[in-house]
Amino acid sequence: MVAMSIAEAWPAAGQPFTVADLELMPDDGRRYELLDGALIVSPRPRVPHQEVATELTSRLRAACPPYLRVIPEPAVQLNSSTEFDPDIVVIPQERVRDPKLAEPPLLIVEIRSPSTALVDQNRKKAAYEAFGVPSYWLIDPDPDRPELTVFELGPTGYAEVGRAVGTRAFRAKEPFEIEIVPADLPAGLFPR
Repeated sequence: MVAMSIAEAWPAAGQPFTVADLELMPDDGRRYELLDGALIVSPRPRVPHQEVATELTSRLRAACPPYLRVIPEPAVQLNSSTEFDPDIVVIPQERVRDPKLAEPPLLIVEIRSPSTALVDQNRKKAAYEAFGVPSYWLIDPDPDRPELTVFELGPTGYAEVGRAVGTRAFRAKEPFEIEIVPADLPAGLFPR
């Protein structure tokens, strides 16, 4: 992979971005994702966001059966014009060696940031639903009101199957059993 400047990596006028173009983006401290040929540029997640992601990854890994793996920030290529870097995914063990995930993970978790909240709630959710991701979790790490919203794929698309706020627990059954208390994820980050 050869990194270029954004100007060098930009496709010809009027052409949509492709995953191949995305791979040329510079390593400049921003997160580059692609949605239906449109480039989504956001700041890299901040330390509190990453701490919540790390805490949740640790909890998921502790409960994960040996035939599954919990992976932070992999590239998930939905097609040639859409690729995301979700915060956490759960995949079958045999897919760990894949350089990118081109099949639906069993679970995708996005942790909301102010810059990505609307995209995570709407556009990414719709893209994951169309891709066939069975479970999608959206976490709001607000220390005053942390929240977990869980969507599962059914015959008519995603349905909200759970919402936990603060100290209320959510007991997931898929892709494996685990209890998540949203308040535990950002605990200690912002001393009062």
